[in-house]
Amino acid sequence: MSQMKKLALVVQSGTIDKLYCAFILASTSVAMGWETHLYFTFWGLQSLVKGAMEKTALPGDYKHLEETMRKNLERMKYPSPYEMLKRLKQSGQCKIYACTPTMEMFGVKKEDLVPEIDNMVGAATFLSIAAEADVNLFI
Repeated sequence: MSQMKKLALVVQSGTIDKLYCAFILASTSVAMGWETHLYFTFWGLQSLVKGAMEKTALPGDYKHLEETMRKNLERMKYPSPYEMLKRLKQSGQCKIYACTPTMEMFGVKKEDLVPEIDNMVGAATFLSIAAEADVNLFI
């Protein structure tokens, strides 16, 4: 019997396009039966502040495409980024981590974050997880 594959994904960006990219890859990983780990840092961590993910947008250079993107995602019946995060957590195969140095840098407290977070960890802890992963990605 082969060992379960593992994905370690660093979510550094909090824009809607990057969140969808991260969550689609993580959802695919879960659907394939992989153990999945998401580490939110810098602007990615900011998206985990309660209410922030619902307000995330495209970056300035692509702002003119945002309305079209949102309409197409709705037409394609894609859930919102936060709904995707909740589904990943509910799968039981995805662990969600908040970066503690970034939390300190931005003055973010545990109670400021969405409840789906499994743990708040530093880089060394996540690197230990990533060192055992079959696939490592940075978004």
